[in-house]
Amino acid sequence: MFPYFCAVENIKEQIFNISTPKAFEETALTVFRYQAANCEVYRSFLQHLKVQPDQVISTAKIPYLPIAFFKSHEVKSTMLPAQVVFSSSGTTGQTQSQHIVTDLTLYEESFNRAFQHFYGDPADSCILALLPSYQEREGSSLIYMVDALIAQSQHPKSGYFLHQNEGLYQTLLELKQQKQSTILIGVTYALLDFIEEYRLQFPELIVMETGGMKGKRKEMVREELHELLTTGFGVPTIHSEYGMTELLSQGYSYGSGIFNCPAWMRIVLRDTNDPLSLLENRQTGGINVIDLANLNSCSFIATQDLGKIHPDGSFEVLGRFDNADIRGCNLLVQ
Repeated sequence: MFPYFCAVENIKEQIFNISTPKAFEETALTVFRYQAANCEVYRSFLQHLKVQPDQVISTAKIPYLPIAFFKSHEVKSTMLPAQVVFSSSGTTGQTQSQHIVTDLTLYEESFNRAFQHFYGDPADSCILALLPSYQEREGSSLIYMVDALIAQSQHPKSGYFLHQNEGLYQTLLELKQQKQSTILIGVTYALLDFIEEYRLQFPELIVMETGGMKGKRKEMVREELHELLTTGFGVPTIHSEYGMTELLSQGYSYGSGIFNCPAWMRIVLRDTNDPLSLLENRQTGGINVIDLANLNSCSFIATQDLGKIHPDGSFEVLGRFDNADIRGCNLLVQ
């Protein structure tokens, strides 16, 4: 097996210092070979596909592990014990995904660097959170991140508003009057619940929806949802975060559902009928994610999302597969 002690620290340094496409390619291949040797589930998956890791010489040839494996197997590339286990929310009767995180510094460096890249220093903003479904359960990676951002904000009004819509409204009015830079991070249905009770005209406010109705409301197309939210909060656009339990990195959108990734994360598309074939830009396909921060689990994941990539590398999320599993990629899932 790839020796953990002599490899990981060097790889971690490479991951968060990527600045060119060449550096991304080289680091991704290093991570791939490390995980092909050390992640039992991924190694077995590659063997079923008859892929020889030493013959993979470009990221275009790297196979992506179906995300369903996080529900059925321990996806780990290290013998280190778990520091935390993040779990998906799911609904009653569904099997939850579990992400075993053995090195929280990877997650912390990933979300801190990405947030600062897209939004600046958290200390410069008041950070408010409206995340009832996440806050009311254990194991949410989103709550872990937001906890850290609120702590770094240090603004006295920063914090969560659990079933406190009136308090949130009064706080937003005060922050608007003070001309305070403010970010409101909210689960979709809770943001809709809020604007049904209260209306604002706060154009400087950043409203970031994290997606998901969590069974509380009917699903809506993005355009309709964002129109309601922009009107309700009195903002020009709605920001979004693209992340999931199985990842340690996030993409962010400043509006119109167009996401960008930090330097160590990349989106590629696969053919929906041939999941081992990748597509060119500007076509619609299944979203595959390279998340190099996932060093101690698996960095190459085939998600259940459908998307579209733009020529500049930005991407849109168009929906999800109708079926529960990713078609044609059920090897080893039991």
